[in-house]
Amino acid sequence: MTLGNPMAEGNTANIFLLDNKIIKVFKDHLPKTEAMYEANKQKLAFSRGLSVPKVLDVTEMDGKQAIIMEYIQGETLGKLLLNNMEKSLYYMEVSVDIQMDIHKTVIDSLEPMSQKLKRQINSAPNLSEKLKSKILDKLDLMTYENRLCHGDFHLFNLILSDEKVVIIDWVDASAGDIRSDVYRTYLLYSQLSMELAELYVHLYCKKSGISREEIFQWAPIIAAARLSENVSTESADRLLKIIDQYLPL
Repeated sequence: MTLGNPMAEGNTANIFLLDNKIIKVFKDHLPKTEAMYEANKQKLAFSRGLSVPKVLDVTEMDGKQAIIMEYIQGETLGKLLLNNMEKSLYYMEVSVDIQMDIHKTVIDSLEPMSQKLKRQINSAPNLSEKLKSKILDKLDLMTYENRLCHGDFHLFNLILSDEKVVIIDWVDASAGDIRSDVYRTYLLYSQLSMELAELYVHLYCKKSGISREEIFQWAPIIAAARLSENVSTESADRLLKIIDQYLPL
């Protein structure tokens, strides 16, 4: 089967469009269980009534693991916002409502968020063993009910299609604290625009009744975990400053 050129390329997979289906082909350095692992998360979200692309198959293509899923035609809310910044409040409100719907789902069948965060913090460069220990101690003190968390929620993972918004990219989903998921989204927005980040967190707090202080308790933990991702567009210095601000030695 000839896939042609990818419509999108990432660190872990390339995305192809073929016969009105999306084919996500994973790169060779990933564990052989990666495609099934991600597909099961997406299937779980779909089974809970969330607006998610339907997984059609998990297979191999040219020796590489792949997920085949339905193609959602439309534009991301992120692109729509960039093309019309005057509607930033509208698009952000839509996204917050969707994220709150995700967070309503109590779940125990996914990897615990705490387990994932501990793994990331332990592997994060730029952190001394003393600081890692302090961050992990703070994580151990957090108590919460396990809720479905997307793990990479932002406007560019929301596609507007036929008046319906579909949530994509479930690879980082876990069962954990919704306040952590909110801070993760805030951190991603703040990398690009503090104005959008502040608008987002203000709306989430207003709609949910959760305080900003509760959300920002997670700041040093999520910033430390973010260090392990080695994202080229993210500043390690910025993340270290956040850790120092909210968890000074």
